[in-house]
Amino acid sequence: MKQISDKATEQQNQSSNNIDQMNTAEILVTINNEDKTVPYAVEKAIPQIEAFVDAVVDSMKRGGRLFYIGAGTSGRLGVLDASEIPPTYSAPAELVQGIMCGGLSALVTAVEGAEDDAEEGYRIVDERGITEKDCLLGITTSGMADYVHAALKRTKEIGGTTGLLVCNEFEKTDDVDYMIKSIVGPEVVTGSTRMKAGTATKLILNMITTASMIKMNKTYGNLMVDLMTTNKKLWDRGARIIRHCTDTDYDNAMAKLIEAKGSVKTALVMVVLDVDANEARKRLAKYDGALRAVLEEEGKKLYI
Repeated sequence: MKQISDKATEQQNQSSNNIDQMNTAEILVTINNEDKTVPYAVEKAIPQIEAFVDAVVDSMKRGGRLFYIGAGTSGRLGVLDASEIPPTYSAPAELVQGIMCGGLSALVTAVEGAEDDAEEGYRIVDERGITEKDCLLGITTSGMADYVHAALKRTKEIGGTTGLLVCNEFEKTDDVDYMIKSIVGPEVVTGSTRMKAGTATKLILNMITTASMIKMNKTYGNLMVDLMTTNKKLWDRGARIIRHCTDTDYDNAMAKLIEAKGSVKTALVMVVLDVDANEARKRLAKYDGALRAVLEEEGKKLYI
């Protein structure tokens, strides 16, 4: 059996040795103080994250996709991050996908021993149709999940791009193209990696997809101009973005958004360049969806 006792996240945290004797406020302050260290651990990994993001963007521009794969908290965070991309950036559901060790039922109920199933990790890559165009990021706090490593191995055999995100020291293997290490240290409750390690993982996954979507022309400045209007709140947000960025009023902004079938980016081109929805879509297609490039061609820009 593999030993993980030498991993930093498995060590006892001296700041919380007597946490069971603390009052509620002291417990919360102790947790908060430890959580404050996480962004600094993530900061040290930025060059590694940058390299992986550039690989993801290159893959997507060639028609590839990003897959996350992990077990337990790691897998759940991957599924969560992937699920938020379509409504936020109007991206196809298949562009970023999360693979949960043990299947979707493991999102709410732990499947014991699933992360040790290398055969299943190897098989799932073919089942999900991963190709040489795609990127697969394995997520495992300790770096030791057999399920994840088998998936990375199979992806490399296919010719895909691989990355591994860990929160402990771990030596890069031949099956890993890009290594991301965020060393968060001992947890407040020994071995409870849903805490600092989970927080670091969430931050890094947010960084990967957000930076990738920005590079894929999904924003204008820091505005979500490519959001999908799937409910009343987002229709309102879309109309407010159009009003904020142009000299039009709310009612006209909403009318253009309806004409654009909920596409904020299309509606913005319609308002600023005074064209219909079809023409707006053509101009966006010419520049791979880069709103700034479309407007600059006509010497226009948005108010941001």
